Amino acid sequence: MTHRLDDVIALFDGLFHDTFATRLVRGGDEPLYLPADADTPFHRVIFARGFYASALHEISHWCIAGARRRQLEDYGYWYLPDGRDADQQRDFEAVEVAPQALERLFTEACGRVFHVSVDNLGGDVAVDREAFRARVEARADRYLAEGLPRRAAAFRLALQRFYREGDPREVAIAAGRRRLEPAPFALA
Repeated sequence: MTHRLDDVIALFDGLFHDTFATRLVRGGDEPLYLPADADTPFHRVIFARGFYASALHEISHWCIAGARRRQLEDYGYWYLPDGRDADQQRDFEAVEVAPQALERLFTEACGRVFHVSVDNLGGDVAVDREAFRARVEARADRYLAEGLPRRAAAFRLALQRFYREGDPREVAIAAGRRRLEPAPFALA
């Protein structure tokens, strides 16, 4: 299976451009989320340097962010770059468990191998990559057992249909869009 960023962009945009006024955009050195503004009528999930994993990771953050956070640049969070101390790294890992768990599920839906990221190459603190990996794996398993956020479930389904089942983009997007629809009320 060929993994092209154009496919991921088309799947994301096909699901979320009309429904959430959001597009996936290739960026430069750093990822960024920008809400719509006077110059751009849609929100932008910008991933770093055309990296496939960066696209899936940034999408996972977007899938978790609530409506209020999606109105704020980078969801209102401040990112600490490489070189974090022990407390900063612990805080970073705490907020990264859920997005990396979704990223793992997206990556697997694409038929690729997921690699956890502790993202502190220049830090002076020892990082327990295996302990962090275990937390990410446990959170991914919990998502599978309890259900993914609605946008994440729709995107994962579109990825599975396109990459695993070989559906054309339009069919995969249509399946994901159905997952976005509110569940009908069950009759008693």
